[in-house]
Amino acid sequence: MTYGNITHLHRRRFLALSAGAAAMPFMPRSGWAFGSETHSTMVGDVELTVISDGHLTIPSGVLAPNAPKEEFEAFMTGIMGSVPETVQPETNHALLRVGGETILIDNGSGKKFQPTAGKLLENLKINGIDPASIEKVIFTHAHPDHVWGTLLDDGSLALPNATYYVGETEFGFWINPETEGMMPDDLKAFAQGARRDLMAVQDRVQLVKEGDSIAAGVSVLDTPGHTPGHISVLVDGGDGLVITGDAVASEFLSVQHPDWAFGFDSIPDMAVASRKALLDRVATDGHRVLGYHFAYPGIGNIEKSSEGYRFTSS
Repeated sequence: MTYGNITHLHRRRFLALSAGAAAMPFMPRSGWAFGSETHSTMVGDVELTVISDGHLTIPSGVLAPNAPKEEFEAFMTGIMGSVPETVQPETNHALLRVGGETILIDNGSGKKFQPTAGKLLENLKINGIDPASIEKVIFTHAHPDHVWGTLLDDGSLALPNATYYVGETEFGFWINPETEGMMPDDLKAFAQGARRDLMAVQDRVQLVKEGDSIAAGVSVLDTPGHTPGHISVLVDGGDGLVITGDAVASEFLSVQHPDWAFGFDSIPDMAVASRKALLDRVATDGHRVLGYHFAYPGIGNIEKSSEGYRFTSS
């Protein structure tokens, strides 16, 4: 597996923004999971709480760098009134309480990525959740905003009592010392950070694949392409819920134009195929979805439309 086919158009600009975002004015976002704004619901017998890690700032061109320029600009103008220079995707973490267990999907970026993110531990505590009480962490994939919160500044584990569930392909790819060398210079930090954090918990890792059970009613869906071993999570109860990770990056663009590859889809053709299959599945089954980068709390339904699919919040 190589990264020769990763879309390169906006990556360097994105990483420059990541490094320089501290200079941007800080604007509180009403969607952050503070106090009474925390969103909780039941999925069958599973209690779901959505906890925010904050938000990111990325160039809007990263959303669909290979899309036809005029179509992309028309779409963005229709949604936002213009084509903004940057967009600020949310970072929504699912916290599941299942039969007495507490399960977290991804653990955020910590203080290592962008200053408007890394709020997860703070928001857990505000909502009365002790990080030490989290028994299981499921990594959808090992990009910075999903795993760089693994370690505290002193090198200790942020979630000290957790077992970590990682896709077998994903784990093997990122811990391979040759992976960094496959990647262009401006993405080597992604490989370094992923390997650092996965190796830090390697004695706590459980490798998983399609259909594996994490807890009663919680299982793994293979959705590769955004990264080589990206997984999503199925909560099978009530109306059902699919936690998509970055298999569906936007509730608008990725849903209405699933064939437009996201700029950080590492294997674009595979990512598009996974996205289309996932959208078709949830639209057919009626399961709700929770998108990591959707507007908080990121929960809604996918419906088939004459154009393909559309998202409705719930």
